[in-house]
Amino acid sequence: MKYEAFRKYRIYGILAGIALLSILSLWLRMLPEQGLVTELGVNLLGNDPWYNLRQVEVTVAHFPDYLWFDPMTEFPTGNVIHWGPIFVQIISLLAIVTGAATRPEIMYVAAWVPPLMGMAMVPPLLYAVGERIADWKCGLFAALFGAVVSGQYFYRSLFGFVDHHIAETLFGTLFCLCYILALMEIRKNPVSFSDLDSLKRPALFALAAGVAFYLGLAVMPTMILFAMIVAIFTVFQFVRDSWKKQNSDGLFLVNTGVFLCAIAGLFVIGFNSEGFSMARYSPGQAIAYLLLIIGTAILWSLQRVLRDRPWQYYPAVIVGAIAAAYIVLSVVAPEFSRMLLGNLFAFFGQSATVMTIQEARPWEAANAWSSYGFGLILMFGGFAALIWDFIRKERAEHLFVLVWSVIILFSTMQHVRYEYYVAVNIVLLAAYFMYRTLSAAQGRLLEMTGIEGDKATEDAPLPAEKVKKGKRQPPKKDVKETKQGALSSVVIIPFAVGVIFSLLFISSSVATDFDIGRSMAYGGMQPDWHSSLEWFGENSPDTGVDYYGIYDKETFTYPPESYGVMSWWDYGHYITFVSKRIPNANPFQHGVAGPNGAAAFFLQENEADADTIMDNVGTRYIITDIEMDTGKFWAMATWYDPDVGGVPHI
Repeated sequence: MKYEAFRKYRIYGILAGIALLSILSLWLRMLPEQGLVTELGVNLLGNDPWYNLRQVEVTVAHFPDYLWFDPMTEFPTGNVIHWGPIFVQIISLLAIVTGAATRPEIMYVAAWVPPLMGMAMVPPLLYAVGERIADWKCGLFAALFGAVVSGQYFYRSLFGFVDHHIAETLFGTLFCLCYILALMEIRKNPVSFSDLDSLKRPALFALAAGVAFYLGLAVMPTMILFAMIVAIFTVFQFVRDSWKKQNSDGLFLVNTGVFLCAIAGLFVIGFNSEGFSMARYSPGQAIAYLLLIIGTAILWSLQRVLRDRPWQYYPAVIVGAIAAAYIVLSVVAPEFSRMLLGNLFAFFGQSATVMTIQEARPWEAANAWSSYGFGLILMFGGFAALIWDFIRKERAEHLFVLVWSVIILFSTMQHVRYEYYVAVNIVLLAAYFMYRTLSAAQGRLLEMTGIEGDKATEDAPLPAEKVKKGKRQPPKKDVKETKQGALSSVVIIPFAVGVIFSLLFISSSVATDFDIGRSMAYGGMQPDWHSSLEWFGENSPDTGVDYYGIYDKETFTYPPESYGVMSWWDYGHYITFVSKRIPNANPFQHGVAGPNGAAAFFLQENEADADTIMDNVGTRYIITDIEMDTGKFWAMATWYDPDVGGVPHI
């Protein structure tokens, strides 16, 4: 039998495999449905999904307008929304198209979107990225691992977890795929600014990557993390090109196109912050993207100036230029300089109050193993294989995936919320390890099974043949053949070990998926909270604020009858959505800190001081539960006094 016979129908097998894996991915994510769907709607998972549904309801009523300022939370100031509209608009459009009009119908449509986005990660993205950095085998391994991989990535794409996290992962991965395609294009068709025709196709690829970046940015300002990845990759790639005396016009073109789109996209989205915060849609983000373009231009110019110098001059000048730029920036624009350092610390560091937020805590080794198990071992194998292949082949897309993976892994180690990002990198690197070991063993495996390899083993050596001057020579019949055969069999061992680890990774992931899916079937809001808040909404005075209204922050003022509801921040969105009343604090951790915050209120030792806080923030009602006196009290104490934290007073 010849391997060539399989090639003829390979595309059909790949499509069938991807389809089956997509169905499996969706089915696993739909496990909680039966327990979460009630006659009142869907008992959503977590805290933030309840607020996303509140946004969806308003957007459905005013489509496509988006609620950038919300007076229905954080009384008496209202809340400026710090993430983008696209996730909410996608759900709202689906609700309108499907005719969902009532609250239960809208909730049901919305609950489907995260599983569908999780399913969409398998065929067009994980397979495509794997196939681009290697071949179809790597793509299939990526699709297989991605269909079942667990952890926060799986949890945040479950039916009922209506939050934008899976959309962040989806569009972030889409951008990386488009950027990889642009890098491959400029390698195959080198760009020269002296030849305008050479710019046309790469410019289209850069535009596609820029649009993908904009889509991710329209989900969350955190997309700037991927700009950081591009910036670090760009420095390494320019140094490598300088060493090899290669032209970098293409990379300059791609980065310029991508981040001009990002800047234009920011103006389309709009600025909701006047400062330089990188965590908000602020002018600071536009400046950062502009600086990335300017930085690329400087790297490109330095490369041309130093082209006749030894390559070591180039990285030395870069280091000196970065140091000098920071010194100048500290003198000329100290506020912007402090902002950069502050954002870096906020992103990569921890504080006492941040530690009270579960998703902002560091990623512990035990949690990492619980989520991904043997996938972590495969990931490190993939790292090693990809580094080796980059050294041998020097493909820019390999370097990009390495930088992407290192930055996301480090981010996750600092803040566990990025675990739903790192799952993609674990899957891709694990797939790359399996592809590499299979490629090395493929020739021997075909020989052992009696299948003639023909042209199928382009990446694998032919173990029983020797190559001389580019021509295949028949093996000599001597004792050396036995030794060569034994040696060639060794290449099977890494692949066999990879298969064992892969089976353990898949089986443990599926088992964890089942545990999470089944437990989350009853993991929504507690019935006591829901019934109490329904009663409260029916039996408390109206706030005078239209729940479905869209307001402008600059012109809005609360009517005299408005008031706040004091509770711990965990329950703020419940109060907004179920009772349609206005909490003083919410799960954005707004209204929590400070002398009039929720933490200060619940930590007061006498009634008069507590009454003063209530008067200052317009509180009329207080809602508590047993958790606030037991499991959540340490968090209140930490927000009230970070130096003391949850340590009880003696």
